[in-house]
Amino acid sequence: MSLGANPSRAELPAFAPNHAAPGSRERRASAPLYRWLRAMLPWGGSQGSETPIEAVVRTHRGTYPRPDVPLVTRAFAVADKLHAGQVRRSGEAYISHPLAVTQILAELGMDPVTLAAALLHDTVEDTDYTLERLRSDFGDEVTLLVDGVTKLDKVFFGEIAEAETIRKMMITAGRDVRVLIIKLADRVHNMRTIQHKSRSSQIRIANATQDVLVPMADRLGIHVLKAELEDIVLRTVDPDMFLEIDKYLSERSDDGGYLVDVIRTVSGALRADRIDAEVIRRPRHHSSIYHEMTQGPLREPNDPPRIVIIVDGPDTDCYAALGTVHALWRPVPGRFKDFIASPKFNYYQSLHTTVMGPERQPIEIMIRTEQMNDTAEYGIVVRLRNGTAPTDGPERLDWLQSLLGWERDALASTEFLDALRCDLSEDQVQVFTTAGDRVLLPAGATPVDLAYSMDPQTGDRLIGAYVNGRLARLSTVLEDGDAVEIITARADDYPGPSKEWLGFARSANARLAIGKWFHRGDVEQTADTLNDRIDAGRVAVARALRRQQRSLAVEDPLLSTAHDLGYPDLDALFVAVSSGKLSADEVVHQLIDSVDRPSTTP
Repeated sequence: MSLGANPSRAELPAFAPNHAAPGSRERRASAPLYRWLRAMLPWGGSQGSETPIEAVVRTHRGTYPRPDVPLVTRAFAVADKLHAGQVRRSGEAYISHPLAVTQILAELGMDPVTLAAALLHDTVEDTDYTLERLRSDFGDEVTLLVDGVTKLDKVFFGEIAEAETIRKMMITAGRDVRVLIIKLADRVHNMRTIQHKSRSSQIRIANATQDVLVPMADRLGIHVLKAELEDIVLRTVDPDMFLEIDKYLSERSDDGGYLVDVIRTVSGALRADRIDAEVIRRPRHHSSIYHEMTQGPLREPNDPPRIVIIVDGPDTDCYAALGTVHALWRPVPGRFKDFIASPKFNYYQSLHTTVMGPERQPIEIMIRTEQMNDTAEYGIVVRLRNGTAPTDGPERLDWLQSLLGWERDALASTEFLDALRCDLSEDQVQVFTTAGDRVLLPAGATPVDLAYSMDPQTGDRLIGAYVNGRLARLSTVLEDGDAVEIITARADDYPGPSKEWLGFARSANARLAIGKWFHRGDVEQTADTLNDRIDAGRVAVARALRRQQRSLAVEDPLLSTAHDLGYPDLDALFVAVSSGKLSADEVVHQLIDSVDRPSTTP
């Protein structure tokens, strides 16, 4: 991507899926693309003299089956008061940001607890509002979500702050995945207003978004947010390419007539076969066209015809519709995929086929039910909106559980962040063990990756593998649908991993586990995680207390001392002690003085 002048936000055209609200079949074909999601201001979709919070409440009532308006309005009142007087770089009142984030989440159909957390998500970070006060005012659930997206202060935590902030967010997501959805909505609004940042900051934020947030949206299946983030990243990093694609979309010969005829023909054939379905056009967004340019043989913008058939009926009607389409036009060999029988890692389900349509022009066709279509656009949000607990059942996302598994092996903050970028950036393949378990692995994975995905001991004991019944090299690249049998040595007699495995292992957990094996006994290796620094500081303060022959039954006095010394919480205090910025003895002396000071209260 080349760098050039950054075009204004007004030059970014609308792009979006073909419907404006989940489950709204009537609005799907007629609503302007991304009208609701691309509103610049949180009150962009409001009516008349409606206030911003009234717009959020109206949306919440319309998209969530069990709205809790008092909770949302109470959260807004607290956030509005705390952010009073604060201004964004754009010159807007700061409260416009949490309102915009909450509006995005309300449009998605998120629950009232998530909306309340979104309204309050910057209060702990940017005001004197504490987590303890937040927990007292709004309870543990809102506090968990706010704490999960609250950034660690670089002033107190130094160079590890960014990586440890992401680590904390991912660990919190293991308890409640909604924290990631709030983070995505937060980044969407920040990207919409990125033109107010310096050019260097724009590039840095755009690259970080592409590395972590875009693939995270893909993992959660929230296509509407992923598409917008990708397009703004493209516009920011390579504005010349963005404008070239934009010009192509605005100047190309109108193929609407061609697709109208195709849609009319398909709709008529479906009716004749007594299949109730809606057929709509599915245009690509800018970054999708850019991806096709970089991956395909063509090096210029191209948007071949693509339609979606949305079936109003059971899953079997999708296959019936597929038969109808293939009876109309010859299918292109090798271009059929069944994501209904084998859903993607983010629960995406659809039938994909390409046919040679009228005038021998290839037409890409996707076939899915109403529910599948909602899931294709909103991913995990559909399940959350239907009342499924965020941490139960299928919401325990395989990729997230895998990430939490190897996170413990990433000793240094930089090591964790590098592994996360690698893990999220890869496409996924699914393979099957001899027990019939489905395992998701990064594209290019080998039997080594599969073995370590089972557990570290299985990986360390790996000596061979059968792929689809045939003995295979450990460097064999696994394909979608492969059945793999892992061969291990006896528990009391195995050589351990080979350093050569690092040359073809693709998953973060495999690479970290192999590296950890060879670091054993290396006395010079040190762990530099945030928890290490916190623990070291905590121990230093405890030792200083013992030297004074004192101890603490509760931490409240120490927390007060931390505030007196200018630290927001105990973690920041302990990090300052472990890094040498603050003496443990100094902390203890001030603590003892505050505890022993005679009371002035009558």
